[in-house]
Amino acid sequence: FDEARFGLFLHYGVYSQLKHGEWVQLREVIPVTEYGKLKDTFAPESFDANAICDLALAAGMKYVNLTARHHDSFCLFRTNQSDFTSLDSPARRDLVGELADACAAKGLGLCLYYSYGLDWRHPYFFSREASMQGEVQWDSARPPYTEPQPEYKFEKDEDFTYYLNFVHAQMQEILHRYHPAVLWLDPIMGYYSRPDLFPIEMTYDLIREADPGVLICFKQGANGDEDFVAPEREPRAHTQGGSVGKMAWEANKGKKIEICETLQPKVWGYDERNQGEHRTPDEVMAMLEHCQKYSANLLLNSGPLPDGSIHPDDVATLREVGRRLRA
Repeated sequence: FDEARFGLFLHYGVYSQLKHGEWVQLREVIPVTEYGKLKDTFAPESFDANAICDLALAAGMKYVNLTARHHDSFCLFRTNQSDFTSLDSPARRDLVGELADACAAKGLGLCLYYSYGLDWRHPYFFSREASMQGEVQWDSARPPYTEPQPEYKFEKDEDFTYYLNFVHAQMQEILHRYHPAVLWLDPIMGYYSRPDLFPIEMTYDLIREADPGVLICFKQGANGDEDFVAPEREPRAHTQGGSVGKMAWEANKGKKIEICETLQPKVWGYDERNQGEHRTPDEVMAMLEHCQKYSANLLLNSGPLPDGSIHPDDVATLREVGRRLRA
């Protein structure tokens, strides 16, 4: 991983159907029940793991990172903990499994993104009110619904244990079944808002016990025990991380940095409003040059279209970047 330099990031899920980015449930305040219906129309007929890996190789990339589960809790992998998954959709497909097989066959590293610090669907993730009680004020724990959501059952801090049991079980499933090189956790602001609720040492111990070889990343860092840090766009501490964020960033100084950027200028999941604004080969080459100053990897994101195919502008850009890197 230290020498990998360049990787492909993919934000894909049921939100891709709405074409307004991966935070659409929160930003457009879509009720939990209504949002859940997107599972029934999820149709990744053009998600081709082999083609994705071939594109990554053509771009000169060494690894691929897929959103196994984003903040909406939709899972692209086989799990016994939820029925809100790609396997329970009409597609009946394990997209993480398909990508794991393709990466192994083509010599690419597999990294898996997992939303540990946020879940807009799970009954016992903490409430917006609970997320405003700590040093760091954060209002994204739940969408700003004006009507009560019957699915939400969190009432007291102790209820969060049910959520922790859920994510710990899923992490073990992922590690035992797919053996990723990296388990890439997000969003760090969920942790910074209520670090007292997340047993981070226990979580990391559980991960390493399940797979001693896996690398752990949790953005800019939660407790300094991460294997590398992955800030967005610039190698710096989270500006809103409070004392916990500053401590973790200091503790991780000297570790490998992976800077994550996106080919869409504003969001990570596909957004039709970014049409014509995708990053150019020149811009990507500048990103790589910027990362090189810090001996950092570049994790470059593309938001696949609703059918799972990569946006043609991104395909063209990545192929041209690969051509330049080989020249």
